[in-house]
Amino acid sequence: MGFAMKKEVCMLEKEAKEKYDARVKRVMTAAANKEPDRVPIMPGMMLFAIDYYGHSMAELTYNAQVGVDTSIKYLEEFQPDSAAGFYSNAGKGPMLELMKPKSCVWPGAPDKRIADDSYHQFIEFPVLEDEDMDFFERDYTGWLFRKGFPKISGLLEPFADWNTSALGVNYDLSALAGQLARPEMRDAIETLWKISDMSKDIQKIHAAGMSRMEEMGFPSFGISFRNSVPFDSYSDFYRGTLDSMADMYENRGVIERFIDERIESALANVRTVLKANEHLKDRKWGHIILHKGMDGFMNEEQYVNLYWKHLRMLIHEVTSAGFKCFVYSEGPYTSRLDHLTEVDKNMVVYHFEDVDLALAKKKLGNIACIAGGFRASVVEHGTKQQVIDEVKRVLDICAPGGGYIFEGGYGIGKAPIENVHAMFETLHQYGKY
Repeated sequence: MGFAMKKEVCMLEKEAKEKYDARVKRVMTAAANKEPDRVPIMPGMMLFAIDYYGHSMAELTYNAQVGVDTSIKYLEEFQPDSAAGFYSNAGKGPMLELMKPKSCVWPGAPDKRIADDSYHQFIEFPVLEDEDMDFFERDYTGWLFRKGFPKISGLLEPFADWNTSALGVNYDLSALAGQLARPEMRDAIETLWKISDMSKDIQKIHAAGMSRMEEMGFPSFGISFRNSVPFDSYSDFYRGTLDSMADMYENRGVIERFIDERIESALANVRTVLKANEHLKDRKWGHIILHKGMDGFMNEEQYVNLYWKHLRMLIHEVTSAGFKCFVYSEGPYTSRLDHLTEVDKNMVVYHFEDVDLALAKKKLGNIACIAGGFRASVVEHGTKQQVIDEVKRVLDICAPGGGYIFEGGYGIGKAPIENVHAMFETLHQYGKY
């Protein structure tokens, strides 16, 4: 490499580093509920980008590199303030075929149950049946292996025949060895090894992609935790939405015992993850995703005692460690705003999909940063002028005084390119302080 070329490379690297630092400063200033130079722009664009750059969700599901390459093209063209996140199932198609999940279908699957350009679809059903409640509370591990695992995965069906009561702790492991040596168990375990190796390969692709995006000047901000609000786990993965709603009246004690037990492990996980990322607290936030707790799902008393109590503990665990906490709510959330004020000041970012933005700004404006609130459907189905008007409406409400990050209420899907350009151009021009 000649001297001139080396000099050019160094200048490009310097420019990328300056842009990276500017974006971190812009986003973290807003997250601290202050005014940056302009409103940070961080819309979720994965489905739009996949379609716009000529791919399908099925391709992405079976090739993680498609996600990386598409994200890089999107960053280069639209210049948002953060690196593009990866679709959760990117590259996992072959793994899913081996897992044989019963609770989801995905684009590109051999059964073709959904279109190739669809997101994966979650199939909700009660994994924990009414007749198994006593077993669930008496012997959670036994229930998990013999009932839970076989209900969610065809690969794990051999666990249904485990005699967990015979697996005592003593020097003689012959009972355990006998159960693990069954042909169907050997096959399941060997397949799990394959899945683990495949997962590591995908993680390497994602890690290399994120490193490339950072080198281009696009930071990533989220630190994710394995566990979240315990009620979400109970409702999402064990009982399903309808049965968990009924349980708040008919099996309240089961819920309370479950969530009170799970919160300790959730908090421990938060502490472990934050400790590992201690050196990044000036440019990363703890990311908590909410699935339930929205308006109309539970009454005020239920929200306070079954949901907010633990969500508040998780938020405090993050903020007391000196990290900002990004709370991603789904569904309508206006009736919960008063509770959301009960956090450490200027340490929390609340993402909203559906909320009374003016009321949220009024109640949270001096306490927390607001993100989202923009209707992605306007970009997907509206006119260019409607996109411009909606961007300005949201900024007029949320931008004054700082403490606002622009995101879609949810990720933006297929949309006319002129609408997407109009959104970005309006944000850059109208979102300055």
